[in-house]
Amino acid sequence: MGRRLGEDTGVSWFVYVARCADDTLYCGVTNDLEARLAAHNAGKGARYTRTRTPIEFVVVRRCTTKGRALQLEYRVKQLTRTQKQELVAAPTLFTRLVRGLRRAKPRGPARASSASIAP
Repeated sequence: MGRRLGEDTGVSWFVYVARCADDTLYCGVTNDLEARLAAHNAGKGARYTRTRTPIEFVVVRRCTTKGRALQLEYRVKQLTRTQKQELVAAPTLFTRLVRGLRRAKPRGPARASSASIAP
């Protein structure tokens, strides 16, 4: 049986929430946390963070595949600032987002999220 699209063997992917110097929050995906943090702080990361250095990772979640990491990143980016702050204060809330990915239908338009983090 072959690999499915988005499956990576032996590589961990990470979804992170970073706090920028201006106290905004940025969410991203990487397979090398140290290199990504260095890139952000050198002004070579995402356009959003280039003028908001230095940044620091405040929450990190490991994912088994790049596809899963991208799905989780999308979920986090759909949260309001207040919800992201709740996630930073209680990183275990990531578990609810991950559980929601497992129950989500593989195809079709995304449903509007409610005011809480729980799916």
